[in-house]
Amino acid sequence: MILRDHPLRAALSQEMHLRRLPRFAAPYRMAQIVTVLGEAGARDARAHIDTLAQAGDVIVPISAKYGVLEIGGFVLVWERHTEFATYTLMCPGEAEVSFDPNRFEPVISTMLAEMPGEIIRATQVALIADPSPDRGPAALEQWFASDAIVACQVADGLARVMSDFRLNPDGFGRLLILDRGLERDEQAQLVLRLQELGNYRNMALLGLPLAQRLTPSVTELELRLAGLTHNVSERKSEDNQLLDELTFLSAELARLAAETRYRMSATRAYAQLSRDRLDSLCIVPIRGFQSLADFTERRLIPAVRTCDSFSSRIEDLLQRAAWTSELLRTRIDIALAKQSRDLLTSMDGRTDLQLRLQQTVEGLSVVAISYYTVGLVGYVLAAVPNLRHTMAVAVSVPIVLTIVGLSLWRVRRRLHS
Repeated sequence: MILRDHPLRAALSQEMHLRRLPRFAAPYRMAQIVTVLGEAGARDARAHIDTLAQAGDVIVPISAKYGVLEIGGFVLVWERHTEFATYTLMCPGEAEVSFDPNRFEPVISTMLAEMPGEIIRATQVALIADPSPDRGPAALEQWFASDAIVACQVADGLARVMSDFRLNPDGFGRLLILDRGLERDEQAQLVLRLQELGNYRNMALLGLPLAQRLTPSVTELELRLAGLTHNVSERKSEDNQLLDELTFLSAELARLAAETRYRMSATRAYAQLSRDRLDSLCIVPIRGFQSLADFTERRLIPAVRTCDSFSSRIEDLLQRAAWTSELLRTRIDIALAKQSRDLLTSMDGRTDLQLRLQQTVEGLSVVAISYYTVGLVGYVLAAVPNLRHTMAVAVSVPIVLTIVGLSLWRVRRRLHS
């Protein structure tokens, strides 16, 4: 049997198996580094992981987005997203909590030496089996700031997560996971969701500094637009000047929209992914501690709403600028229509005057032609003997006038027909 595969079937099937960690069990240690890639970051990231693969063994073939290596006694899981790449070093750990970064040497230093992009997040994860009673604050303060400990139950109470989500002198954050009955792939799935939550949260927060930096510019443009709209209604400035200023303002708004639209859209997408990961963790608060959901929502939601408000303001200003521009153009069109009407009225007056002049000239032409014609007739009548010359010329005048007038009328009628 021959199957006629869709060209994307293999790629889509492979996509469904990405974004996962190999199976492991407590005690276990991990260090994950997340780098934001630039324009050429995708190519550089692939070249970097290919270089690392030459010093180790490939466990899962390296594709454009995913690969698993064994290097220097560590398992390295590499994954590339649209804007960032993750490097996760994994190895068995101790039964007790430990966050010594030297545990991952020398591989982590080799990996960092040529790593493309800029680091947006670096985390050490310690997974230990802990079926014992709850650890008190004193035990946690050894590794975390006492005033910022975040602790909660996850995975329907089968694990506990603890951290302060702060950068330590070694440049890494710390995440402690207490395994209280996780089985098979549950450890890997839990760590993956927790790390994705942190990574997407940080990527979502990238839009906040941009919105805060450009908010004064948007406010200034908003005030200028309000002033222009008022001037349009009050006719305080020349239309051409108003149109020039409004065109410049619209161009500035369009530039801001183009500069920020991708980042603001990415912020909304990453925030939604973060909320999805929160929901999948099945978080249960622990009395006396801030939960992971509280920590994330308290920081993420205001940032996302700020970015949404910033985007909405720009879109609203673009719409208002378009309305003001349309209003001004309508006013200009009305002014042009009035000028055209006045011009047509003036042209009608001139046409009437020209018609009157033409009629006057035609009347004078009839008189002039008749005068010369009567003169010619007088010469002819003078040659007739026994004819009262003066009386004959007088009689011919009305006849000549009539003939000349009718002739000119017929010529004018033919020209106008």
